[in-house]
Amino acid sequence: MRSLYYLAACFSVLSSSNADDSNLRKPLFSHQILPDSFKPPEVFKHVNLVRNINLEKSYVRETINVLVENTDSSPQSEYYLPFDAETIGHVGGFEARDKKEPSKAPFPAEVVEYDPFSPTQFFRITFPGPLQPSSQVTLSITYHILSSLVPLPALIEQNDKQYLKHTFSTYSPSCYPTLKQKTKVKFPTVDIPDYTSSPDRQGSTFTYGPYENIPAGASQDASARYEFTKPLIYASLLERDIEISHWGGNLATEERYWLTNKGANLKSQFSRVHWAASNNQYYSAPTSAMKSLNVPLKIGSLDPYFTDDIGNVSTSRYRSNAKEANLELKPRYPVFGGWKYSFRIGWNGSLKNFLRKLKTGEGYVLKVPFLEGPRMGEGVSYEKVEVRVILPEGATNVKFETAVPLVAEEITSHKTFMDTLGRTTLKLTAMNVIDGSRDQDLIVTYDYPFSAAFRKPVTIFAGVASVFTTAWVIGRIDVSIGKP
Repeated sequence: MRSLYYLAACFSVLSSSNADDSNLRKPLFSHQILPDSFKPPEVFKHVNLVRNINLEKSYVRETINVLVENTDSSPQSEYYLPFDAETIGHVGGFEARDKKEPSKAPFPAEVVEYDPFSPTQFFRITFPGPLQPSSQVTLSITYHILSSLVPLPALIEQNDKQYLKHTFSTYSPSCYPTLKQKTKVKFPTVDIPDYTSSPDRQGSTFTYGPYENIPAGASQDASARYEFTKPLIYASLLERDIEISHWGGNLATEERYWLTNKGANLKSQFSRVHWAASNNQYYSAPTSAMKSLNVPLKIGSLDPYFTDDIGNVSTSRYRSNAKEANLELKPRYPVFGGWKYSFRIGWNGSLKNFLRKLKTGEGYVLKVPFLEGPRMGEGVSYEKVEVRVILPEGATNVKFETAVPLVAEEITSHKTFMDTLGRTTLKLTAMNVIDGSRDQDLIVTYDYPFSAAFRKPVTIFAGVASVFTTAWVIGRIDVSIGKP
């Protein structure tokens, strides 16, 4: 049975695809339902396949480099990659490219479903052009998987090491026969007390295989338990608002986080005394608790703030110079495994660093990061990210482009002080995002007529004039009581 999360993601995709919004392009990810009798045809074979699993972060990153050959008598353009139904709902950042031409755009990819109760689901990759019979293409497929690492043991003492267990197949998931393959697993440390399947071990890297003549759909379970005494920082929701002000020449950003540490829970009650002894100005012991967050900002960012459910948090530090701008956050308490912490941060920036006016017409181009937020060595993962770009009132013909896979998109209206009809707002939703998306840009184009720029001043003037006019009219009314 697939997770509720996966169903929600699919429904949001379907609802967004039915929206009649000509100004928005289609999401990078969609969801296609195929007949129950569907089975991926075995029209390819893998001549050679190398799978790399990276466990250095708090989430799993996988790369599959495979030489694919068309074994059918007709050209083929659709390639399928299988996933467990429980896993596919946590897959994000799925991307497939021609390894020999990495500078070109990635191939279109989408989730397909042929049976709601099947234990296997698929990603479908569509080649830019049909692959001719006996021709070959070298694919480079990358993706990450969230919430797949399990703390073992699940309960530890405050100062204990933390160990994670990862279960996987030494055979790469495949709908096609593979002539030769191997799997490499990269760990963050050499402290790996338990593992199975007798790999070839070289330091912190395990190699399984090479294996030969593996049939389609074959699987060989393996697992490894390794030391990872760092927090597993997981945001169930990030709401990110980017507000544009043409009059003030300002770009205001606010981010609201709902964080959880998905590491091992504490076996005993938290001790502030032990925490202070192991974390002071002279010594800071490795810990599975989240004790700080480092948020790099754009150079020139101003007026940062950090608040939580209680109010302003003073345990923060902002360093800004000509080379960097860095916001260092310290929560009110260390966030151990199973603990949660919600907060918001915000800052301002000069609009001229992000916005350009087109030479002709009334169009503008806005270029901002899709995601900013913390940058941590152990990584940060996001289950759901909602980005709102709040444009000036009167903005029209809104279009956008981003390399981040989306599940929903819409244009709404956001009313603020002294607005009449509300400000045009572009809302984008992404699932299963990691901090690596900090390098991805969001480009928004829109038209903003010269007359629309004066809507708010006219509204303010009319409001003030109406107040004075009303006061003058009331003052002219004779309310005195005349003599009988």
